[in-house]
Parts: sequence; structure tokens; C-alpha cells
Amino acid sequence: MKNLKLVLVIIAFFGMLSAGNAQRIVKVYPKHGTVVTTVHKPRIVVHRGINYHFASGIWYKARGKKYVVCAAPRGIVIKTLPRGHRVVFVKGRKYFSYKGIHYQKIGRTYKVVYV
Repeated sequence: MKNLKLVLVIIAFFGMLSAGNAQRIVKVYPKHGTVVTTVHKPRIVVHRGINYHFASGIWYKARGKKYVVCAAPRGIVIKTLPRGHRVVFVKGRKYFSYKGIHYQKIGRTYKVVYV
């Protein structure tokens, strides 16, 4: 029994060490105005006559053959939230947040709101 406890303590110790050395990946929303040449699998969303490209939670406007990172337009509606979103409550109301952009559920869609 004493040996079993010792083995469990050693396993727990090495588990903590390996967890402390694990790499952490932090994704940051690119600065508005950043120009990129390609966007991986964008969805085109039309809002007030302007085509926005939405991929991995980032909003772009097309400029020729390139894309410019832009702010999420208020009121634009999407069908699915980006992966990694989280639920937040602001003044008692439920929102979904991803990289500082807040979405409000409207029926089966999600609308960008400023909170």
C-alpha cells in the first residue's frame, strides 16, 4: 500500500512537470488594416451591399486580389459561431464572444453587437 502511494505521487509529480512545459498556442486577432493574400475557406456575407469575407472568426474586405482585415460590422448576421467562442454575460444578458467580438443569438442566427 505504501509503495502504491509512492508510485501515485511520482506519477502526479511528473504529470505536473509535463503540463508546465506544454506549449500554449495563443491566437490573436490581427490588427485592422492588415493585408493578406489568401484567406482559408472564407464565407461571404453581404451586409448593406458590401461583401465581407469571414474565416476563422476574422472579418475581411476584398481589395483586388487581396484581403484587408476589418472590424466586424455591427448588425451583420452569421449562421454559425466561430470555433472557440465562449458565453459571456453583460448586464445580465447572454452574449457569445470570440476575440473581442460579441454576438447575440437571434433565432437560429447570430448578430454582431457592440456591448
